[in-house]
Parts: sequence; C-alpha cells; structure tokens
Amino acid sequence: MAYGGTSVTPTGPPGSSTSIRQVKLDKECELRVEVSPDSPLRLRLLTGTAEIFGTEIAPEIWLTFPPRLKFAVFTWYGATIEMDGTTETDYTADETPMISYVNVHAVLDARRHRAKASPSDSDASQGPRVIVVGPTDSGKSTLSRMLLSWAAKQGWKPTFVDLDIGQGSITIPGCIAATPIELPIDPVEGIPLDMPLVYFHGHVTPSVNVDLYKALVKELAQILERQFAGNVESRAAGMVINTMGWIEGVGYELLLHAIDTFNATVVLVLGQEKLWSMLRDVLKNKANVDVVKLQKSGGVVSRNAKVRQKARAYRIREYFYGLANDLSPHSNIANFSDLCIYRVGGGPQAPRSALPAGAEPAADPTRLIPVSVNQDLLHLVLAVSFAKEPDEIISSNVAGFIWITDINFESKKITYLAPSAGNLPGKYLIMGSLTWYEP
Repeated sequence: MAYGGTSVTPTGPPGSSTSIRQVKLDKECELRVEVSPDSPLRLRLLTGTAEIFGTEIAPEIWLTFPPRLKFAVFTWYGATIEMDGTTETDYTADETPMISYVNVHAVLDARRHRAKASPSDSDASQGPRVIVVGPTDSGKSTLSRMLLSWAAKQGWKPTFVDLDIGQGSITIPGCIAATPIELPIDPVEGIPLDMPLVYFHGHVTPSVNVDLYKALVKELAQILERQFAGNVESRAAGMVINTMGWIEGVGYELLLHAIDTFNATVVLVLGQEKLWSMLRDVLKNKANVDVVKLQKSGGVVSRNAKVRQKARAYRIREYFYGLANDLSPHSNIANFSDLCIYRVGGGPQAPRSALPAGAEPAADPTRLIPVSVNQDLLHLVLAVSFAKEPDEIISSNVAGFIWITDINFESKKITYLAPSAGNLPGKYLIMGSLTWYEP
C-alpha cells in the first residue's frame, strides 16, 4: 500500500537525502516511509519503543528494507528512529486509528482466553474467526498483519487466511492460502512460508472463474475445520481472514460466501460506511456475528492498475529469487511427454445434441481441460499440484510453482525455472493466466 494523508511533519525533502538522519516520534505517532525504488534503506530504533505493523523493533539493530517497500513505524510512548539511505518519501503523522485497532485486539484476546478455558468438545472452545473486509487500498492486509502479530506476541498461534488472489500476502498472486502465525511477523521478510496451505486459482481476479474461486475457498475452509477439530490450541487462537477489495456485485456475493464458509464471528469493515451498513443488515439475524466499523489509516492511498501489476510481478520474482536476491532458482529441462498440464474451466459441458431443444451449451467452470504444450505456455507461471490423479486437482493444494522460460518444438523439450533442482514434487501442473516477464 502507499502512504499519504494529513497531520504530517516532513522529515526531509522526499528522495533528497542519503545521509544518516534521526526522527523523533511523540507518543501515538507514526513515521510513514516509502523506500526509494533504486536502493535499500536501513533503519534502527535508538530510544523508546516502536513497532512496524504490530511487530516490535529490537533496539539498536539495523533493519534493511528493500527498494519500493512501504511501511510505518508506530510508537505508543515515544521513540527516536535513525534512518540511513534514500526514501521516496517519509513523514510523521499524529492522527492514526491505532487505538481502535488495539482495542479490537483486546476484545479478541479475551475471546481466545474464554475459548481456551471452555471444554474442548464444546462450541465455546472455538476462538474468534475474524474477517477483514473493505474496498481496495483500505489497509486490510496491514490490519490483518497487526492483529496476527499482536496475538502471536501474547503466545497465541492464530491461522492467517488470505483470500486476496490479486495481491498474495502469503505466496504469489493467483492463490488463496492459509498458514499458522507462531511469532510476530518479521517487519522485512513478511509472512513466514514454513507451513502454508495453498490453492491455485491461476488468475488475479475471481471474475475469470467465480465458481472455481468458491470451490477453492470451500476446500480450504474444510481442511482448516478438520485441523481445528484436532488441535485445541489452534482452535482457541482462531483465524484472521484477509479479503480482496472487490466489494460490489459478484464481489459482495463472494464476501458473503467467505463469511458463511469460514463461519466468521467478527467482521471488521475498513473504510466504507455503506459496506458496513449492508453487512450489518444481512448478518443481523446471526447472533454470534459482530460487524464492526473501523476507520482506515490516513496513510493509505489508492494505487493504479499499473502499480498493482508491478507489485504482482515483484511478488512472483520474490518467490524465485528472494526478497533480497538471496535465493538461487534452478533452470530445468523436461520432455513434453513428462508434463501433464491442465487448466480448470471452459469447454462445453455437453454437446448440443445432448441438450434440450433451443438450449445453449454452457462452459463448465470446474471442468479439467488437458493442455498440450504450445507457444501460449511461454512466460506462464504454473502450479505444481500434490494431486495423485487428475480428478483430485481441484481438491488438492499445491507444492509450489514453476515458470516456463523456453519451449523447443524441434527437440520437444521445455525449459522452466523452479525454486530448487531435481524432480518436481508432483507430475500434474495447473495452468491459469498468470504471466511473468523477468526484468
């Protein structure tokens, strides 16, 4: 997300300084920073206490933020921050919604304690299931991150669920995913990738295949339900669910579907009164669901389509090369015959001859279509499925991703980039419309 807003005190002309400089923050103020697109920024805490999106900063230790990263340093009691490097912009703000955010955390914490104290076989043993909703660029990912880090700091291990396939907070865009959060989220590295559960939609908007999106959301919810049934600790800690910014028409229907499918008990609405009012009305008969309106941070401003596209490309690059170019992906070669590629959706469900008179054949949104190797695969990102048989592809999570870099039709060989060398963990690959062009 990007930053802008009122009640600001510039710490220097944007992008003008590369010398070490200090910023003094008063209590309940934050320093909002956009790192230069060309060089990293170092930052450390000199005095006081401060946090980045809910994670405390250790004193006197330099943190290195890569180019283009946007973040905010908040202090409850006052702090002095030192920065070394170039910023696109940096300023301090004294108007933040942090008090209301931490109050939400306190209520959730009390509910977790209540769930933990309840008999494990009772409904009361289920901790809060929080879903964060709101329009595009309202700060949903950031609020989710804060709530998760604050909970982890208290010793809980909440589950983070990311349904925003356009952005990808846990893994690359085009996926829905879930992972347990056992420690406050690293300010630089972000969400840990130790144990993610990932399902591949293959597109950056659900509108390409709404039924597939719903099917994957349901699949993920059922898996988590089974995990919670066997893990009292996870069950009491509950979950925090991040959603996409598409909130009108079909997007609104998908929000309701997610609330229902995950049995959400707290709906946090950021930055839009109309959405809060609509959800409050439609959920008023559900006694165990609270719909809470929250102010979005003044630091959040809109990003245009080009900026979003760039951000998606950086997320894919980060998957293969690491945040700081510290990973070494491997280029591998396979025979055409070694790959079993499928896409989901499309193709007539039945021939016209089998339909009632006058009926048009409809595309089946969850039908599996085998894909022969062709030029269209070049530069596509494919998911490697854990499925053992083709008919398990939709219900199976994925092991990871490969990127098609070259296709040789004479030798019938395909070259792809993978995070590691060796054979792929599964033989079934899923194709969507996710492309990437290495800069």
